[in-house]
Order: sequence, then C-alpha cells, then structure tokens
Amino acid sequence: MEVKEESEELSEVKEESEELSEVKEESEELSEVKEESEELSEVKEESEELSEVEEGHHIKPGEKPLSRSSSIHAVEKPHHHDPCVESFHQLSSVTHSNEKQSQSEITNIMNATTFYGKRPGGLKIRIPSFESDDSCLSDSGDSDEDHTPTPGDESSDGGSTDNSNNDEDSDGNCDVHPSTSATAARGKSATTTKRKRQKVVWKTVKQNKSAKDIPIWQGALPDADAIRLPIQYFRDFFDSDLLDTIVEQSNLYCTQQNPNGALKLDQNELEQFIGTVVYMSVFNLPRSRMYWSSACRVPHVADVMSRDRWEEIKHFIHFNDNMAPNNSDRLFKVRSLIDSLLPKFQALPQDQMLSIDEQIVPFKGKSSLKQYVPNKPYKWGYKIFVLCDTKGLVHSFDIFAGNIEPVPGLPDIGASGNIVLKLTQVIHGAVNHLVYFDKWFSSLDLFVALANNGIPALGTVQQCRLRGCSFSADTEMKKKGRGTLEEQQVVVDNVEIRAVKWFDKRGVIVASTFASAQPVSNIERWDKNLKQKVTVECPSIISLYNKFMGGVDALDALIAYHRIHVRSKKYYHRLFFHFVDMVIVNSWLLYRRDCESLTVPRKKQKDLLAFRTSIAQALCMQGKDLSKKKRGWPSLDVERELEKKKHRGPATVMPTQEVRSDAVGHWPTVESERQRCKLPHCKGQTVIKCAKCTVHLCLNKNKDCFREFHQ
Repeated sequence: MEVKEESEELSEVKEESEELSEVKEESEELSEVKEESEELSEVKEESEELSEVEEGHHIKPGEKPLSRSSSIHAVEKPHHHDPCVESFHQLSSVTHSNEKQSQSEITNIMNATTFYGKRPGGLKIRIPSFESDDSCLSDSGDSDEDHTPTPGDESSDGGSTDNSNNDEDSDGNCDVHPSTSATAARGKSATTTKRKRQKVVWKTVKQNKSAKDIPIWQGALPDADAIRLPIQYFRDFFDSDLLDTIVEQSNLYCTQQNPNGALKLDQNELEQFIGTVVYMSVFNLPRSRMYWSSACRVPHVADVMSRDRWEEIKHFIHFNDNMAPNNSDRLFKVRSLIDSLLPKFQALPQDQMLSIDEQIVPFKGKSSLKQYVPNKPYKWGYKIFVLCDTKGLVHSFDIFAGNIEPVPGLPDIGASGNIVLKLTQVIHGAVNHLVYFDKWFSSLDLFVALANNGIPALGTVQQCRLRGCSFSADTEMKKKGRGTLEEQQVVVDNVEIRAVKWFDKRGVIVASTFASAQPVSNIERWDKNLKQKVTVECPSIISLYNKFMGGVDALDALIAYHRIHVRSKKYYHRLFFHFVDMVIVNSWLLYRRDCESLTVPRKKQKDLLAFRTSIAQALCMQGKDLSKKKRGWPSLDVERELEKKKHRGPATVMPTQEVRSDAVGHWPTVESERQRCKLPHCKGQTVIKCAKCTVHLCLNKNKDCFREFHQ
C-alpha cells in the first residue's frame, strides 16, 4: 500500500512538472511575440520619422531628397517644439506600457490558481496590426470594434450632460422596490441592447408667467337610463359564460381527483356558494364552520347550503384544466378568470383623471408569487398593478408574476415603465385623459412614451431618474423655509417636461408633461414647534397630485371594509375571492355613478354594505328553491321556532324585489297562528304564509295579496 501511495505521489509530481513545462513554453512564446512587437515598433518609428522629416523639409526644384543618415542627423539637432521629438516620446511610452502589460500577463499565468487548474481554451494571443498604435496583448479573441456594451458596463456610457452624473439604471442611491429588484437584476443579464439616451439639458424656469394650461377633457360619461338592481350590476361581470366555465372546470377537476365521485355542481348552486361567501364577509366569524354551529348559527348561510356541501364545493372549485398545456404560465390556474373579467373592466366608460398604483392581496402563506411591499397596509401578499379613476373604479389590472415583459410595438423602458404602457393601452389619447402615478413608475422615458401616445402624465419621481437635472439639497431648502420650490424644464423628443421640487417637512420632486408650479396656492400645515397651523405656499403640480392620485388607495379602503376572509392554502382561491370583492366594489361605484346621473338624493342611495347584502341575498335566493335545503331533525326545528317566538323583533325582515318576483319556490303554507298581512295598505289577518319569503299574505276569495306581493 505504501509503494502504491508513493507511485501516486510521483505521478502527481510528474503531472505538475508537465504543467510547469507548458507554462514555460507559453511564457517563451510571449517573449518572442514581445520581441517581434518591439522590432515592429522600431521599424514603424523610423518610417514615421522619415515621413515627418520629409514633410518638414520642402524639396526645391532640382534638389535631392535627404538620405536616411541626414534625416536622422537633422532630427538630432535641437529645435524648439519639434514634433519628431514628441512622437518619439509617445512611442517610447507606448512601448513601456506594452512591456508592463506583457509582464502582468506572465504574472497572471504563473498564478497558483491558474497553475493548478488548466485554463479553458488555452492561451489566445492577438498580434497587433502595423497600422494600429495599440500594440497591447489580449487574451480575448474579439476586437475592440466588435465590443457590444452591456447595460451594466461602465464603459458603455455614451457621455453625460454638464450636470448629470446619475442614471436611472445605474444609480445606487435610487430606491429600488424590494419585490422587483431581483427580477430587474435578472433582466439586466439577458441579451438586450442598451437604449441610446438622448443628451438632455435642463433649464431653470422663472416663476413669472410660467403657468401651463391643463388640458380640457374632450370626452363625457354616458347618461344612465334607469337605476338597475344590485345583482344586475354584479352579473355584468360574473355572467353566465364565466359561471359555466367555473362549473365545467370544477366538475372536471373533481372527476380527475376522484373518478368514482362526481361533484354535480350547477350554476345555481355556484351562485349560492358565492352568495354565502359574501354573507360571510358581512358577519365575519373567525371560522367558517361556526356559521353552521349551534352556538352561533347564521341562518343566511346555514339555511342555504349544508356545511359539508359548502366545503366540498370550496375544495373542488377550479378555473382551468390542469391537464392542458400552460406554457410555463404562473397564473395558469386563474387565466380563464382573468381573461373573462379584464375585457369587462376595460370596456367601462372612463373619467378624465386616472391613476396607476400597486395593490396587495393579503396573504402570508407559502407561495412563490408572494411579494413584500413595506409601504402598504398589508405588506405581504400577491401584487396587482391597477388602473382606476379617482373614486376607485377599476379599468384595467395586471397580476405581477415575477417578470414584466415590454409591450409589443412600444419602446422597452424598463419594468416599471412597461407596466404603465401596458395598462394605458385602454386609454384613448384623443380626449385628454390625465394619468397619475408615483415615483416607482416615473422616468423621463415614460413621460416621453406616454406623450407620444397622446396621454399627458404627472407623478412623483426620484432624483436619480431625472438624468441631467440637479436641485438644491434639502438642507439648503430648509434654511429658506417651508414652501420653498424650484422648477426646471427640459425638452426630450419635442416633449416638454417640467420638474418641481417642493420642500415642506422634506423635499419631494414631481414631474409632469402638462402641469407646472404656477399658480401657487396657500395651504395650512401643522407646525410641531409652534403647536399650531401655519400657512405654506403649495405649487399647483403638488395640489393636482394630492387630489387625483389616491384612486387605488380608495379601492383598497372600499374592499377592506368587508373583505372576504376564507382561509385556504391555494393561491387561486385567494385571487378568486379578491376578484369577487373587486367586482362588488366596481358594481357599487357604477350604481353610484348612475344615481348621480339621474340626480338621485344621497339619502336614497344604498351604501356599500346594503348593496353587498342585496347581492348576497339575490345570489342565495333568486331563482332557487330552498325547500329542499333544510337539514336537521323536526324536533330541533320546532324548538327553534319556539325560540323565535320568545325573541320576536319589532318588524319582519322583508325580502328584496328580485327575490319576490323570481317565481321560484313561493309556496303558500297554512300556519297555526294568524298574523297581519304584510302587503302594504292591507289590514287583514291571515294564516297563509309564503314558504320562501316567510311572510303572511292574504289568500282567499275576497283578497289575493299573495299574487300581488310576488308580481
């Protein structure tokens, strides 16, 4: 064994000696190339000296040109500011640098890491041409002319303006969004060409007569013909085609999971499931099974569907076929839902003021789609980019799945700008819609691209994304006092952009293609030192941003009032319930728009909670027969009826118009107790009761209140 180990050590020593010999041969080759390059440089030096002397000596008619010895002798004579001496010093410095580079390459070859590991591809030597002044040796086989600059290469910067040393893609002081920083880093390594940036020159704007006119809206919202029922607004989005798709895919998924058991889900039962989920968002019990428990039973949910059936539908609800090819689509399971709802949102009439921002669907479970946004009320969840108006009406959305591709036919201006161009495709540029967004999206390229599409824009912007623009520091503006402002303008591709920095408690920069700092208004701000409100000058561009930017925040607030909280580990469940909330809010905002169009008083309009419960009641009861849904022993039902008589309320809950007139399941039953008829202006006493509406109604040869009530 010892002999074998010694033989292996000898073989290793032999291999190391062979590698040393190879490195030695390569170093000898380098020295030979170095000697050849020195000879070439000497020949070139002599030829250049001859050419320079001949050019400096004017040959007269009949005079012989200078010989080599005489030309060299002429160079050696002292002469003030001789170009030959300068070229000789330049050539000597080039030769000296070449010698240093050759020595550094030999040192790299003798490095220990290179010595003990073979260099891939061997040593490549590029012999410089005679015409080139660059005689350096390089290990790369590519020439300098074929070098393609990459986005992260510092040498690829094509020059900057006088006061511009920051770039929106390379500045390290910019606030990079945490959820997309990794994606941006991966995008830079892709095979993309760097955009050629136009040199921009910013000019300071004098505040005298510098105000810009805000574009006048050329469009108008359509007038409403009548106020519709809440369920009709809801079914504009969740139509029969979408419900049929969900029913079909859910039944298919159940068959794939359990071939022996069928789900047998139909459209009516799916509507009842959605209605119970909406009811749960109103009552908001901590666990879903508590709606069926004896301690806190909710009849609005428990009487519609049994607990086991509800959980079965929740388990098997599906929106796409798992066996179909998905082409690596991370949103494949909800793609049919997105494709159905997105065109309906995009077809809604748009107001003039629109805003773009991020929305978070709350979720803290384990998911590759989960994002973290620190400045949101819910910091963890699924991120959706939303285009909506100032009241929160959604016109377009895009779920962030880890990568934002450029829009076909539009310039690639980065991930944050591409999503704005994608969402604004539904905006008609001929009627002067104004778009607002925050500093995560803003850049000069985005303002120019939107202006070329006929869409004026306004938004806060980071200092590093305004290349070439420099404002005073916050410390300098703080000395001047609150309300200090600076304004600059630039023209890029025939698009004028104004940038204003305003200092209140801290500095903020806002840029726009249609607004400016003037006119300045006075606002009241709290001063913590004086313990009172003080008057501060506020630019017009700041006032416009504060007034029209909060559309997505208003949408988040309306959804958060009565959000559907149904626990699930499946990400498509969370997105589906979020879209139900979004559709209800959109339906209510459309209802409010129609009420304002018809000048309906605010007191007669339904608030969001009443609108939501009306949709839930219609989904659970309209067109459904609830007589077959009763569960439990008859003795328990009798006991429950006795408890209801003990705690009788002051008024009977009346069903809505859509439930009364659906003509399904309204059967007259005879009760033992006589009560007053619930038809308005009828004072009769009757024992006839509707099985579905649970109200007493007259039904005899003299009065037919039952039929009149259900018409």
